[in-house]
Amino acid sequence: MFGYDKIEFSFSFSWIIFVLLILIALAYSVYVYRFTLPPVSNLKRLFLALLRFLALTVLILVFFEPVLTLVKKVKVQPVNLIFVDNSKSMQIKDGTQRVEKTLSLLDELSKSDLKNNLLFYSFGSDVKQIEGNNFSNSLKFDESSTNFTKIFNPELFRDKNISSISIISDGVITEGSTPTYQAEKFGKPVFTIAVGDSSRKKDVAIKNVLFNEYIYAETPTTISATVINNGFSGQLITASLFEGNTLIEQQQVTLDNSGVNSINFNYTPKVSGEKKLAVRISNLDNETSTANNVYPFFLNVRSNKIKILIIAGSPSPDLTFVKNALQRENNFQVSTLTQVVGSSFLEINSNQKIDSADVIFLLSFPTKETSQEIFNRIRDKILNKNTPFFIMLNNSVDLAKLSQISNVLPVAIQNFRGDYLIAQPDLNSDETTNPLISANININDWNNLPPILYSAGTINAKPESKVLSFIKVETNRLKQPLIVSRNLASKRSLCFIGKDFWKWKLLTAAKNIGLYDNLILNIAKWLSVTDEQKQFNVRTIRKFYSAGDDVEFVAELYDEALNPLNDAEVEIKIKTSDSEFDLQLNSIGNGLYEGKIKLMKPGDYNFTATSKLNGKTYKTDSGRFNVGDIDIEMTDTRMNYELLNDLSYRTDGKLFMPEEVNSLISELRKSINKVSDEKIVESQFKLWSNEWMLVIAVLLFSIEWFIRKQSGML
Repeated sequence: MFGYDKIEFSFSFSWIIFVLLILIALAYSVYVYRFTLPPVSNLKRLFLALLRFLALTVLILVFFEPVLTLVKKVKVQPVNLIFVDNSKSMQIKDGTQRVEKTLSLLDELSKSDLKNNLLFYSFGSDVKQIEGNNFSNSLKFDESSTNFTKIFNPELFRDKNISSISIISDGVITEGSTPTYQAEKFGKPVFTIAVGDSSRKKDVAIKNVLFNEYIYAETPTTISATVINNGFSGQLITASLFEGNTLIEQQQVTLDNSGVNSINFNYTPKVSGEKKLAVRISNLDNETSTANNVYPFFLNVRSNKIKILIIAGSPSPDLTFVKNALQRENNFQVSTLTQVVGSSFLEINSNQKIDSADVIFLLSFPTKETSQEIFNRIRDKILNKNTPFFIMLNNSVDLAKLSQISNVLPVAIQNFRGDYLIAQPDLNSDETTNPLISANININDWNNLPPILYSAGTINAKPESKVLSFIKVETNRLKQPLIVSRNLASKRSLCFIGKDFWKWKLLTAAKNIGLYDNLILNIAKWLSVTDEQKQFNVRTIRKFYSAGDDVEFVAELYDEALNPLNDAEVEIKIKTSDSEFDLQLNSIGNGLYEGKIKLMKPGDYNFTATSKLNGKTYKTDSGRFNVGDIDIEMTDTRMNYELLNDLSYRTDGKLFMPEEVNSLISELRKSINKVSDEKIVESQFKLWSNEWMLVIAVLLFSIEWFIRKQSGML
């Protein structure tokens, strides 16, 4: 019908009630025009009744939230997506001829009988399609990072009938996270082609450094470095911690027979601010590489402890579990206000606690019983003093009071239906590397979480917000937000939608899953980070760059009312010990500016950014970054066979070596045969949210009124 295989019309409420209301509207319209003053012709009375009936029908439709679903089948040729690692590590000389074998493999694939079913992409810091299979010109193998998560960007898969994904790489990830979760979720086989030598070379390297990103001045902290060695057990090395060029601590370490040493350094920052630190180990003779003997990093030192206030609409398990999680952090001072009878609180000194809070957690608050006086104080704290906040939204919340802070909420709430759905989290694949949901959390643990009660209704994330997780009900994935964050002009907020999130802690405790506590702590730490520059913020995409990389800058600029400013001049002066560079950023809309510069000379760089309006200085910002201290692509020379094999195994794919091109082509051919060339395309139209529905209703009532007026009717 009309070129569609299926046309479906659904409502949010019962069809029976809808039909009943339509019959009532019909009866009412006929009843109103059974007699008229003055009398008019039967045809005119019938036409007026029809107009009234149609207008009422449109209004009833809007109330019942109709959704029109159109389904059709289209012919789409199955394709295999081939992703080629274009990073510097592919040039490592380990005797396996990485570049030559990769180009040879691509050439054979492009000449095979599957050439019309193959799409080629390069990936490194980003993904780019290789046009015309021009591999020699498109692949320079010079990108400074390798990000596997970019491969599984849903935008790449849009409008494609994908049969499989193939990844040609050494498997060494230098940016982003392990893509196993996204690959499994994608649901197609992933074939990996392992390039390089997987045998361990004779080497000593700093594998990782663990530290708290935000620590406090004059508060001791531990910085833990993991040093691995192969072929040097029993030898003595010197391990050192530096702040800038100042030696903080030095240790003599005997390399362990197990191949792994954990070295702890004590660090007590004296003043607040951003600090550049580095762990270094001494070089040994006959090392394969010394590029991995230094590990630089930046951390932020804060001036004092953070006061966190939890305000709950009533006593609840959610309150208890959130409080217990926050109290695990020594640098948090946690207090509570629990609403009990009427608008009173169980605790005392409510005004003092609100006024002194650095971060506020609102749990099922405010309620209808909450006094306007106390909420005015909280509203002023959030709106006028830019206090970051977390809010747990559910049916207990009074939407009328909440509307007073709607401008700073991460979501726009039209209504709560009053019922709950039993739902589980469904992580947004675009945000799996977001530290809020990944720091100290195993991404796969999200699949083991028990369901919570999700507040059904019309709730949408604002355009500037990030949806960290949607929901799934049984096996159905719904694009309804569950966890949403917002960071606009240094105003931070985050919300959970629903209740009984405490089950994520209680029902996973037996499995030793620390996801709940770590998630709450991640949220509190993220909320407590405040920028000095409220209206102007400039940063580099990364803190460390290799010599010759493009250093990318991003700036945000707002007026005093936090409206984006798009017509400013943003200039950046970049300085090192003996050089200075100028960079002009370009406006890309919505208050955002961007630009990049290539810097060849290694060293620490400081930058000062100035925004100008009408030729006058408006706001300034500053920061720092490093070039050349570390070339992360060259620190791990070994092909990561384990990652590539696990990725293919978990997705029902296979791992191949470059020489096994015929076997790879055979598997690609099988994957194509398993996929139908018919693709179901489903389109949904929320008719009730279309402004034309109201326009039609108003137009029908207007025509009716005009005819009545012309006829002299009352």
